[in-house]
Amino acid sequence: MSNTKEQGTLSINSENIFPVIKKWLYSDSDIFIRELVSNACDAIAKLKKLIFLGETNKIDNDFKVDVFLNTKEKLITFTDNGIGMTADEIKKYINQIAFSGATEFLDKFKDSENDIIGHFGLGFYSAFMVSDKVVIDTLSYKEDAKAMTWSCNGGTEFELSESTKSTRGTVITLHISEEAKDFLEPYRIKNILKKYCEFMPINIYFNDDSTDSKNAEPINDSNPLWLKEPKDCTKEDYNKFYTKVFNDFNEPLFFIHLNMDYPFKLKGILYFPKLNHELESIEGQVKLYNNQVYVADNIKEVIPEFLLLLKGVLDCPDLPLNVSRSFLQNDGYVNKMSKYISKKVADKLNSIFKNNRKEYNNYWESISIFIKYGAMKEKDFYDRIKKSILFKSIYGELHTLDEFLELTKEKTETKIYYVSDERQQAQYIKLFKDNELDAVLLPHKIDNTFISHIEFYESDKKLQFARIDSEVSNLLKSDDTDIDSQKLIKAFEEALDLPNIKIKSESMKSTDISAIILIDEQSRRMEEMSKLWNNMHIPGMDKSSDNKTLIINAKSDLVHSLMPHIQEDNKDMIKLVCKHIYDLAMLSQNRLDTDGMNSFILRNNLLLQKIIEQSASS
Repeated sequence: MSNTKEQGTLSINSENIFPVIKKWLYSDSDIFIRELVSNACDAIAKLKKLIFLGETNKIDNDFKVDVFLNTKEKLITFTDNGIGMTADEIKKYINQIAFSGATEFLDKFKDSENDIIGHFGLGFYSAFMVSDKVVIDTLSYKEDAKAMTWSCNGGTEFELSESTKSTRGTVITLHISEEAKDFLEPYRIKNILKKYCEFMPINIYFNDDSTDSKNAEPINDSNPLWLKEPKDCTKEDYNKFYTKVFNDFNEPLFFIHLNMDYPFKLKGILYFPKLNHELESIEGQVKLYNNQVYVADNIKEVIPEFLLLLKGVLDCPDLPLNVSRSFLQNDGYVNKMSKYISKKVADKLNSIFKNNRKEYNNYWESISIFIKYGAMKEKDFYDRIKKSILFKSIYGELHTLDEFLELTKEKTETKIYYVSDERQQAQYIKLFKDNELDAVLLPHKIDNTFISHIEFYESDKKLQFARIDSEVSNLLKSDDTDIDSQKLIKAFEEALDLPNIKIKSESMKSTDISAIILIDEQSRRMEEMSKLWNNMHIPGMDKSSDNKTLIINAKSDLVHSLMPHIQEDNKDMIKLVCKHIYDLAMLSQNRLDTDGMNSFILRNNLLLQKIIEQSASS
């Protein structure tokens, strides 16, 4: 064997390589493991393709990638039994950094199925992020090829000579630098391999010098569930995969298996976990892959933002991953992919709603937050899903918007009353039920914004949501009364002395409720929105207190009992009872502050004392 040694300087095309290197400098340094293992898998994939095309008769069924950590010598090696390289190919693909082996290979066989070729042709150079020296030892699959070794210490100079390697493939050895010595920990390498390589298409084995025995099991699943046909997968398969990937032992509600080849390639599985109803505490995770190589979590430029509440995996082999996020934001292909994913999710939900309404109703409490958020983020998603959005009534029944409007149109037409707190608004609910009226339950923070979106989306229907305590519906009023309303209002105004609260008298059908507080719907929504956005100032918000109204029920038994004392001008008793009636109304809104509650308790004691004294005297 000749010992001819060649030395030289790397040829660098700055227009091509420098943006890539710059990107790496701002990325996690552990990406070198992903890049080198990906290149090893690509080398094997290329050989398998050549065998398939009849370009070579070298058949080897035991394709694999080995990663070995030598902590004593501070080395990490990446070994594959793939296509290998000749001396000329090393000069072209390694020395001339501007060229990418994967790109040329793809062009050569562009008329064949080439989805196995990844986008990591330049990934080899990430090795220099953690190494003082990198050595390549390789033998090409070609007949009469000579094994070659190449080494570089991280500068622009290299050495190239023949090697003693006798088996086909490539070994890349990294001499880990002092600054990167953290990568000499076996536990860390295992975690990185699991993160990036868990589903790569070639079996990957990891070993270190802490044991003599080799790891007999690959660290990856080379045929993940998302690559299989949905008809070949069972519910148990999907649940096991979910637990494995997300370490979540709670069974997901259901899932969507995506499988598309045109106009772009996209495969994946999206899971619907049981969601709570506090949007800010929901942590979903959608893992993005490129040909089974992990890229990142929750890239909102690719994945619709509302889907990030879910858990899942998406494999997008056509995605231009080596570009900036600003490019992704403006890329038409990426936008189409995002819309497609959104459409498939809506189609799946509509299918469950149409074919198994009972099952869908059971899911609703858990998936409503996701659907509402999606409807607010994307008008197109709302248009697709709106006939499957459900509303729970105060009677416990679930209806679509159209169904609810049909049920209530004779009484409330296009106005929908809703309840935000069943406990605090209990007396209003009772009023509605006593008068055979209906309302929907919207108890979550997101609902305030959600109904505003629906009103905007359905503006042609003149749809209006009103909280159950925002007004006294004509359906709750009674025409007859024998009380002097002006005298009653004046008594309350003098007793309360609250200039910012309007006081009115109305005759209601119910005689149990003495008074209620009404808050203007729009003002209250602004107030709640302000709280949702951490009390940010909203113009006009400081006037919200001007939009509260105390409605005294002229048909109330308590008010009727109070009227004779007003006639007798018993100011102490009038003041005491008026304040108490006001506090009862305020309590229904949960609006008594600390001082107000203390006064309410003292007044209760005083009223009880007077009742006892009056009983004793009689």
